[in-house]
Amino acid sequence: MSDNTLAGRDVVCVGFNDWDNEVWTNQHHLMSRLAQTGSRVVFIESLGLRRPALGSGRDLRRIARRLRRGLAPPRRAAGGVTVLAPLVLPVHSNAAVRAFNAGVLRMTVRLAVRRMRLRAPVLWAYVPQAEALLSALEPGLVVYHCVDDIAAQDGVDEASFAAAERRFAARADLVIASSPALTERMRTISTHVLYAPNVADTEHFATALDPGPLDSALSALPEPRIVFVGAVVAKKLDLDLIGALAAARPEWTFALVGPVGLGDPDTDLSVLAARPNVRLLGARPHGALPSVLRGAAVGIIPYRRSRLTESIFPMKVYEYLAAGLPVVATGVPAVAEVDGVELVEGAPATLAAIERALGEDSPELRRRRSEAARRHSWKTRLEEIGAALPG
Repeated sequence: MSDNTLAGRDVVCVGFNDWDNEVWTNQHHLMSRLAQTGSRVVFIESLGLRRPALGSGRDLRRIARRLRRGLAPPRRAAGGVTVLAPLVLPVHSNAAVRAFNAGVLRMTVRLAVRRMRLRAPVLWAYVPQAEALLSALEPGLVVYHCVDDIAAQDGVDEASFAAAERRFAARADLVIASSPALTERMRTISTHVLYAPNVADTEHFATALDPGPLDSALSALPEPRIVFVGAVVAKKLDLDLIGALAAARPEWTFALVGPVGLGDPDTDLSVLAARPNVRLLGARPHGALPSVLRGAAVGIIPYRRSRLTESIFPMKVYEYLAAGLPVVATGVPAVAEVDGVELVEGAPATLAAIERALGEDSPELRRRRSEAARRHSWKTRLEEIGAALPG
């Protein structure tokens, strides 16, 4: 089968982020591409599984935005996706609140589905709380897409999440898991599990190999530039490791490109930011990332080993490789077998790996990495998912 298996099918997607999240994730890429094939896609924004930090300005702004959107009609996002923001309460440990949230979710989605005249849509869920929609939608197919160990995150009620996941994954026609650890866990629940690591917009990132402009903030920094692109958050990044690398190699520039504290408002970068060769460049739109990676010497994924990172396959793996970069990673066992990625532990081994990458890299190696990464595109992923779905 090809990606036409899904082309044109109505889809209701229950996500774990807002649609205009500062960093695009798996759900944004797949749903926008399905919409481009002619599918009518309804995207339901985050159900607030993490308790908000009321002292966090970012979380308070997000609550205010959700209230505004929840009281407004569904909005049409760029690319043809219809976005809903149900007014659910970000408290999931209480049975009465869970029942209230399920009712709000069903009512909100039922109204949108009737208005759009969707029939037997694919229910594609990134969180198992989508089980509330099974009776309301009568979906033609049910997909559970497990891309993170969400229950391992601070502020998430693990007991209720795990119970919902067991029920929903057992009901799903297909479970998609993005790392070996998640695949192993899902196979204890379902017999219909597809291992499908996160991929990348490889054609877009391959343009980093072409002549073109450099990100202006990055180009002003001394070379070699060791670059991380993504959410700059303490729950994933090994901040002590980055500090140790910067202290050991003051002649290198470590550039962190992405929003600070996204989903982790307690992130404190004051010690790291005080180092003269560590630069926090802030977020960039997806379309601008090739201009960042065009000026990078090495792409790094400096994660700290934890239950959360043991279940992650970062999208940036194939983004870096498609851009031709050598990649050095820590704390993410899922990437151990990926060609072009050196997985190491500790500051000495990380320094040695970056030094090897700097010494061995060449334009030819960059072209070969990028060409190999082309097999790992969102188009290919949709084809694989379509082939795995029951007829």
